[in-house]
Amino acid sequence: MTVVAVFNQKGGVGKTTATANLAAAMAKNGLAPLAIDFDPQAHLTALSGLNPTAKDTIYGFYQDKHALSDLVHTLPNGVNFIPSHMELAKVDMMLSQNRRDLRRLKKALVDEMLSMDGVPVLIDCCPMLGVLSLSALIAADVVLVPVTAEYLALNGAQQLDQTLRGLAAKGIKRPRKVFINRYQRGHPTSEKVALELTHRYGTDFCRTRVFESQSVLEGIGQYQDVFTFAPDSEGAEDFSYLLDELIECGFIKVSM
Repeated sequence: MTVVAVFNQKGGVGKTTATANLAAAMAKNGLAPLAIDFDPQAHLTALSGLNPTAKDTIYGFYQDKHALSDLVHTLPNGVNFIPSHMELAKVDMMLSQNRRDLRRLKKALVDEMLSMDGVPVLIDCCPMLGVLSLSALIAADVVLVPVTAEYLALNGAQQLDQTLRGLAAKGIKRPRKVFINRYQRGHPTSEKVALELTHRYGTDFCRTRVFESQSVLEGIGQYQDVFTFAPDSEGAEDFSYLLDELIECGFIKVSM
């Protein structure tokens, strides 16, 4: 099954929101996805409503050698979730960029059959390029890149392209899809960024545009995904369409 790294080398582009709402869309469709918070800022963990100790998060996998499956929580919306903790920041200092350390997450996902049991895996990455992000990219089958409708987010996507080319040169090729987030119809910057993404990425740029949505923002404020907070909203519709597109084009493979 598909392991998806949600990544952009610029912060604030909606990686966590996208991960939470795509996972919720999958759960709504009966897929029971696994989402992993792989960011020491632990925003996805906060959004989940969990407040775990460090050893009960993905940090415990690295520090205490816990099995990934022992760290999984099932959330009320049906998403299986491995939380994070700020202590995860120490992993970049604990581990080196040698092959064994970088492949540890991938090996665990395979060995524990978490990436092979018929459900998708979503990894919410931190924006810094270090051991954590490289580990996630190596563990992933594909990379999903949210780009907000602003010029600086384009730079982050371009930096990620360079990173992916570097991995490909080492025999680690990861297909990627880019989608525009917080899009505002008719806004000059939104329109220019969407046009630039179309020219730059072609068919790797998703047709679905995720619009700036009050329901998504208010849901975050209530620690809820948009399908729980406002299931009939435009925000919920956008993430449903995005998931449908990613499945229909074969980017995410699922067993229904």
